[in-house]
Amino acid sequence: MPIMNGAASCSAASLIRPARMGDVKPIHSLLQQFASKGLLLGRSISSLYDDLRDFVVYDQGGAVQGVCALHICWENLAEIRSLAVAESSHKQGIGRALVSSCLHEAKSLEIGRVFTLTYQGGFFRKLGFAPIEKSELPHKIWSDCIQCPKFPDCDEEALIWTND
Repeated sequence: MPIMNGAASCSAASLIRPARMGDVKPIHSLLQQFASKGLLLGRSISSLYDDLRDFVVYDQGGAVQGVCALHICWENLAEIRSLAVAESSHKQGIGRALVSSCLHEAKSLEIGRVFTLTYQGGFFRKLGFAPIEKSELPHKIWSDCIQCPKFPDCDEEALIWTND
């Protein structure tokens, strides 16, 4: 995975990099801040260790200010999930840079379709994602969603990006 500088407004000491073992607790803390507000689904520390290779972080001077995961679901399908940026770092292009990094990785892995389930549909539409029916994502529904406390009454919006 490439190491990239963030948005133009970010300093040279800021970068997107693969998550490391020492990032698990800061990632968990950041995700829990938004999960407690109902803005995303929380993740256990155990699940973060299990899926650590899915994650990239936005590291600003040694502190995790943002996180995003690209989770491969099937032959030609992956999911962007667990996108969170520290509130103090909002509106700096960090979320966009994190998603762009994950989409770049999807392209390099020859994954042609990437979806997300989100409460922030407008943000993802600006990045080229388009609405999709949840029923078109059967692998996701039966692998992760069935374990969610909101299943089957999910109120997240399903969006998809295609590598054309």
